[in-house]
Amino acid sequence: MLAAGFFFVVGTAFSALARSLFILLVGRVLLGCGVGFANQAVPLFLSEIAPTRIRGALNILFQLNITIGILIANFVNWFTAKMEGGNGWRVSLGFGGIPAILLTIGSVMVDDTPNSLVERGFDEYAKIVLKRIRGVDNIDPEFEEILGASKAAREANVRRPAPFGGLLMRHNRPPLVIAIFMQVFQQFTGINAIMFYAPVLFSTLGFHSDASLYSAVITGAVNVVCTLVSVYFVDKLGRRVLLLEAGVQMLVSQIVIGVVLMMKVKDYSDDLGKGYAFLVVIMVCTFVSSFAWSWGPLGWLIPSETFPLESRSAGGSVTVFVNMLFTFVIAQSFLSMLCRMKFGIFWFFSGWVVVMSLFTVFLIPETKNVPIEEMQDKVWKQHWFWKRFMHRTD
Repeated sequence: MLAAGFFFVVGTAFSALARSLFILLVGRVLLGCGVGFANQAVPLFLSEIAPTRIRGALNILFQLNITIGILIANFVNWFTAKMEGGNGWRVSLGFGGIPAILLTIGSVMVDDTPNSLVERGFDEYAKIVLKRIRGVDNIDPEFEEILGASKAAREANVRRPAPFGGLLMRHNRPPLVIAIFMQVFQQFTGINAIMFYAPVLFSTLGFHSDASLYSAVITGAVNVVCTLVSVYFVDKLGRRVLLLEAGVQMLVSQIVIGVVLMMKVKDYSDDLGKGYAFLVVIMVCTFVSSFAWSWGPLGWLIPSETFPLESRSAGGSVTVFVNMLFTFVIAQSFLSMLCRMKFGIFWFFSGWVVVMSLFTVFLIPETKNVPIEEMQDKVWKQHWFWKRFMHRTD
């Protein structure tokens, strides 16, 4: 997290003060490094320090703050775009230094997780940190679980050195497969298609030049509110319920959007009519809301809580890598797909929603209220399919 803060601070400085395209690109690369470090470290950190009963809610606060940051950034961009002198973009990029500095300071102030300290041999200090986090003196049962997980991790490391070597061991295949596919599915929900079309739809409702702003604000506000819904329900209803309910909601909304656009929008025409445009905007908000309380935050939560200690950091790295890879793939191919498939692109993504919902039904286990160090015994060994991988041999 400290490394992420450093990259964000330096990247912000390069971006806001750039005098050439090359320097601006250097700044963007540094900011990208910050995103990678933060996305790997923060969900993992939150899952390891969180009490079991609120682990999902605490972890999803990470995603909630991202959605709040996106909404604030949209407002900042709107105001700086109106600045005279052509330097509004510098001010906009410079504002990124505020959260960057806060992240850096916060990273210095917090301790490493007890799990990480034990893994590196600092058992006594880990016990002190765990008492401080829990606010009680009687932490022996939980500390013994951490020690047991660390012992198992060391035994696994003898057979295949961690962190990345451990990922290839048989008992790590279930969380690895789920982590990879959840990142692929998160990008194939069609969230990019929805966000691309939103300004056009708002334009047909009469917002005209301010359509992009209203689109960003409304969808951003929906994103924030519905991520809060996930914070509240994830430890009450469970992960699977949110994923499956969202699958139905996303499927219906994308099919409706595709049907309306097929019927009302032809080549070189953007005239939906107020009634149909309003319907599609409602469906856009319906889709965004379902994504915000399901595949958006849970795509980070579930991988961060399911890997065993010896491969948890490496598993988080693979999760971020696959997510960013398929974000790039969708970003680079989306416009070509849109030009060829037109309204059919929504049906294309709705087909993927069916696939990911079936994947959830059969292969994603429920991790609600399961201590992070007991996932193997209480989750993987009890699952109808994954239990066959749960013996610690290669």
